[in-house]
Amino acid sequence: MKKKISIAIDGPSAAGKSTIAKMVAKKENFIYIDTGAMYRSVAFYCIKNHIDLNDEQAVEQAISNIQIRLTADNKVYLNDEDVSLQIRTDEVSLGASCVSKYQAVRTFLVDEQRKVAETGNVILDGRDIGTVVLPHADLKIYQIASVETRAKRRYLENKERGLEADLETIKKEIEQRDYQDMHRAISPLKKADDAIELDTSNMTLEEVVDQVLTLINKTREE
Repeated sequence: MKKKISIAIDGPSAAGKSTIAKMVAKKENFIYIDTGAMYRSVAFYCIKNHIDLNDEQAVEQAISNIQIRLTADNKVYLNDEDVSLQIRTDEVSLGASCVSKYQAVRTFLVDEQRKVAETGNVILDGRDIGTVVLPHADLKIYQIASVETRAKRRYLENKERGLEADLETIKKEIEQRDYQDMHRAISPLKKADDAIELDTSNMTLEEVVDQVLTLINKTREE
């Protein structure tokens, strides 16, 4: 029987973490926990209900009305409504960065994430998985890519989803998101001391997946 392990993938916005995590989870039959979708869901709820994202107290009060459920087929449900596509807009992305600064939001979602992770054979991606959520993860990966590469990827994703997209606007939003994530007071984006950095700028999806699978096998052998 293969050794049960937990995998944490951290990195900046649009670095392809979720895509890789989902592909690896499918190949290895792991549980995939989309932490980014959870923060996006909180932001989407606030936006939808006209709650000021910059009002920490108002956002904190909103948490008691939020229930998030992730399914095996990668669907995201917010209070039993499928919001899988609605939470992928650039507005919600920036909103997620904003609400993730608040301690109450992080405490609420980190607790949920840890509960699922206790089952073993899980893969999580986000901004602070290896440093805060799962500091004792068996394998930590810090996945990066250039701003230009990430902007192009997000642009193509939005086009495929039928969403309006402007490459230069997306590039500026990614740079803004990077700054917000790296400079927030609570759980800033940073590479864990024992994480393996993986630059995917010039790699295909298949090459990245193969590299992660190699790291998983190596981790199992240790």
